[in-house]
Amino acid sequence: MKLTVKKLAVYLSLLAIGGGAGLLGGRFILPQSRPFQDLKAVTVALPPQTVAPLPVGGAIAPTGGDNVNFIAAAVQKTGPAVVRINATRKVANPISDALKNPLLRRFFGEDEQPVPQERIERGTGSGFILSQDGELLTNAHVVADTDTVLVTLKDGRTFEGKVSGVDPITDVAVVKINADKLPTVKLGNSQNLIPGQWAIAIGNPLGLDNTVTIGIISATDRTSVQVGIPDKRVSFIQTDAAINPGNSGGPLLNAQGEVIGVNTAIRADAQGLGFAIPIETAARIASELFTKGRAEHPFLGIEMVDLSPTKKQQINQESNLNIKHDSGVVVKGVLEKSPAQKAGLLPGDLIQKLNRKPVKTAAQVQKVVESSSVGDILEMEVNRNGKIQTLKVVSGAYPEK
Repeated sequence: MKLTVKKLAVYLSLLAIGGGAGLLGGRFILPQSRPFQDLKAVTVALPPQTVAPLPVGGAIAPTGGDNVNFIAAAVQKTGPAVVRINATRKVANPISDALKNPLLRRFFGEDEQPVPQERIERGTGSGFILSQDGELLTNAHVVADTDTVLVTLKDGRTFEGKVSGVDPITDVAVVKINADKLPTVKLGNSQNLIPGQWAIAIGNPLGLDNTVTIGIISATDRTSVQVGIPDKRVSFIQTDAAINPGNSGGPLLNAQGEVIGVNTAIRADAQGLGFAIPIETAARIASELFTKGRAEHPFLGIEMVDLSPTKKQQINQESNLNIKHDSGVVVKGVLEKSPAQKAGLLPGDLIQKLNRKPVKTAAQVQKVVESSSVGDILEMEVNRNGKIQTLKVVSGAYPEK
């Protein structure tokens, strides 16, 4: 029996279904070497109502009814402003590309109808409403490579949304829908989070609308390198609240129902761990995207490393440096023609202060740089071979790829 091109396409498509079906509900996830694995849900005992221990920083008082605790109150407060975002995009059809090979065309016949060169991919993510007139915030990878999306509110209303701006460097994007008098979230403060505080995630994981998960803040100031995505410029919040594909773009709340971060599903091998973009970073980028259509990122052009005795030995063996300190932030490399090189920074410099404030980790340095603006002068105190020097670095714009 002659195997036609059409039959071959069907066979290959069937083989691909098993590997591709798992992407539904979270298609536009950041590129990874391995597919996503579902994170395990976390079950946390709720505080009893008779003896109501307050989370750090206080909690929402019960609003009535025996089953209303501070978690339920927080969800009732913020949940109406959390939306589902459905995005579609066209991608190349690998079967069509394969059949362009003249040997395959000659083997299977030239008279077959051509396989479509493109196919439609669909993905679902989350987002939340910033303003009553329809300004939304979500993840960049949720709306990647598309201009319009379908936005569904908790009350069932749907709107066509226009993607107003995307910033891949922080994985933040903004969407605008034509509506008014919409429910909105209240933004909180992520600057003083303490591991152990309550964390509440709301979103549409795996396509399951309006899902609430609960956990704690596991850690703060996780660098992009630590998280495993060095191409990003974010100091992440780490939580054990379950965050799965589809949660991306939804809010991470504190006990008061205030947004402290933007959930993002970025690690395929994260078991019981989730990450969120601090709300201060996300809100600042969102404001720039709405006003200018793009975001600028301050850039120094240095590679930093947190020192330890082992790391010191490793760096000294790999380079011509002679680092003597066992702790602190060392400059491992300086890019050519970068603001750091122009200011006189050298590999081996130990950064001690930034803007006259002591810094002990690369994450602290990165946070100060990210909170500045392009063109700002950053005063950097470094220890160079035992001598203290003060350099002034004029931050540049992060170079486009």
